[in-house]
Amino acid sequence: MNAETLIPVLGVVTDIRMDTPDVKTFRVVTPEGKKPFEHMPGQCAMLSIPGVGEGMFSITSSPTNTEYMEFSIKKCGCLTTWLHLMDVGQQITVRGPYGKPFPVETELKGKDLLFIAGGIGLAPLRSVINYVRDKRENYGDVQIVYGSRSKSDLVDYREIIDEWMADEGISVNLTIDNPEDGWEGHVGFVPNYVKELNPDIKKTVLVCGPPIMIKFTLAGLRELGFKDTQVYTTMELKMKCAVGKCGRCNIGDKYVCKDGPVFRFDELGELPDEY
Repeated sequence: MNAETLIPVLGVVTDIRMDTPDVKTFRVVTPEGKKPFEHMPGQCAMLSIPGVGEGMFSITSSPTNTEYMEFSIKKCGCLTTWLHLMDVGQQITVRGPYGKPFPVETELKGKDLLFIAGGIGLAPLRSVINYVRDKRENYGDVQIVYGSRSKSDLVDYREIIDEWMADEGISVNLTIDNPEDGWEGHVGFVPNYVKELNPDIKKTVLVCGPPIMIKFTLAGLRELGFKDTQVYTTMELKMKCAVGKCGRCNIGDKYVCKDGPVFRFDELGELPDEY
């Protein structure tokens, strides 16, 4: 980390997309119309509304997008409520990037990949998925398993249907928790669906979602024969100050902001109690 990551950059919201009833995706550029800064998949940024507060959020756009930066944000508190009230043209501040990214140029390169996401957990993985899509020659087959409470809660649904499912070498498996009118796809929880699909245990796995989903998904992967050394996750939700000063993001002897937020499961030893 260098000093530049601590200095806020003025950002302008140029587009707001309603993804689900409580998730909006914000497109941000500088006043000059440029991308605020460069990042790698899995890294985060601190967004701030002066006088309201600041918070850490995953950068959901791919680094291969050179024109703007995107953030998919779920309304769940004071700051996120204010962010959801913004209109196009609103100014905010952005600083970063923070954290260790997914190893897309090292350990993941050349591998068959399995992405497993639940709810808003797709947001941090979207950056990796689109990075892999833009550099297809560097990766093997890609399988995406994504689930949410209902069809309307599936983040980036149109992008998934119109773009991801149309790509050669990428298979997408969607599921929702309970049956509903108009849904003809799979019904059931993500961990059970993964076991039903019985993916090739040679794949490298990237998983993100609610703590309980991660817990049971990891258990299911182990039953299928996957090793912890094959599975990566991101714990950016535990990040607070992002610079290792507040001490609120530790997992055992590790700080999420300095050692993560991306971890391979064997690096964690044990999941925190909430998992």
